[in-house]
Amino acid sequence: MARQMPKAISLTEAAAARMKEIMAASDGKYIGVRIGVKNGGCAGMEYTMEYAEAANPLDEVVEDRDVRILIDPKAILFLLGTEMDYEEDKFASGFRFNNPNQTDACGCGESVTIVPATA
Repeated sequence: MARQMPKAISLTEAAAARMKEIMAASDGKYIGVRIGVKNGGCAGMEYTMEYAEAANPLDEVVEDRDVRILIDPKAILFLLGTEMDYEEDKFASGFRFNNPNQTDACGCGESVTIVPATA
């Protein structure tokens, strides 16, 4: 029997609700949101999010809470076990990544230090 692989990323109820609002406003133009990481910022890496009109051949597709997320294949090991949340307060709102592979973050919260997940 094959071992079930954990999802690369999961969504909180708040993140799923906000993603559904965003996707509903796109009038069906997008199939989901692609999440990745890139080099940048003072801590070394930044999370990326963009609308996806189609899945790339090597994307990892995650369906969680009726939301489709496509993970850039270069980012999978950096995102394993991550929970994506959405927070709103008086001064700011946005998606937050609760990533067990994150070891540090810059003071402004724009960039992070992430190590690849281990087996």
